[in-house]
Amino acid sequence: MNTIVNDTTQRPANAPATATVRSAAPSGKAPKKPGFWSKLGAAFAMFRNKKSITGLSILGFFVLVAIFADVLAPYSPTKVDNTARFQPPSAEHWLGTTHIGEDVLSQVIHGTRGVIVVGFLAAIIATILAIVVGVLSGYLRGWKSEGLSALTNVFLVIPGIPLIIVVASMFEDPPLILIAGVLGLIGWAWGARVLRAQTMSLRSRDFVQAARANGEPLRRIITVEMLPNLMALIAASFVGTVTAAIIGLTTLSYIGIIPVTTYNWGTILNWASAQGAFRQGQWWWFLPPGLCIAAIGVALSLINFGIDEYVNPRLRSAGERARAMKKKGMNVNDTVTVVRTDLKTQENA
Repeated sequence: MNTIVNDTTQRPANAPATATVRSAAPSGKAPKKPGFWSKLGAAFAMFRNKKSITGLSILGFFVLVAIFADVLAPYSPTKVDNTARFQPPSAEHWLGTTHIGEDVLSQVIHGTRGVIVVGFLAAIIATILAIVVGVLSGYLRGWKSEGLSALTNVFLVIPGIPLIIVVASMFEDPPLILIAGVLGLIGWAWGARVLRAQTMSLRSRDFVQAARANGEPLRRIITVEMLPNLMALIAASFVGTVTAAIIGLTTLSYIGIIPVTTYNWGTILNWASAQGAFRQGQWWWFLPPGLCIAAIGVALSLINFGIDEYVNPRLRSAGERARAMKKKGMNVNDTVTVVRTDLKTQENA
């Protein structure tokens, strides 16, 4: 707000008769500096586009199925009905039965729990390790950074499937927590490499240098200044690890590495293959778990695409431009730009 006042004091001959004085800002609260939670909320804006919302909705459906599996399943997955062997879908058994009369729908529902638990637990373990190793190796300098980078390179070349085979052979019935731990232990290195590269870019930014000059401790610089700016990469790493863990679990279960007593979609496919369901055309046994694997893969891919659209400035601007064109009733796929002229302008002309 500018105020015009008369200048009655002595002034040079060529000075103006009035002077402009900038008054103080109007009374009120000064704008607050965005805190940690506001930065964190802005960081999760990547999940607000249609792709991410669609993927999260599908994934949320499977999570609810896993949580309420005991309520949703019409039968116990091990209940045998000798009068309904190899029965196709019916009113009593919506997805048919197995070779000994077990309900396929109940097995698929209970198998969802194993897939979700292993996928998310492995992703949590891998993401925590990736954040700790990747961010520290990117922020620190000297031998500490090089040592953590060398550790990451070692885990990059460790073969995952042979390691899981060795660990599983040590137990008669390996628990899901152990399988998730092994999958998480071998799946954190790629995320750590990406986070290290981005952290090395952030450590030279002005806000990080200012926090360091103010004497902020290392834990606050990383948690408050850096992590909110790395949330998109962390989320992408988490989603990718969930996908890899689910594919790894179902693959190992299908080939028989994980005992068939552990319910998941891979063991259902293993049973169907062993009993000749593929050859005999008993699609209701192997198609539902296969479609579930495909559906959760599509959900995770959509979430990843939504994150890419948010992180990549080119994709983000293209998406915003496409949404603006749709609001104006214009076809996004048109190769020729539609030019609208004002009717009043034409009439005046």
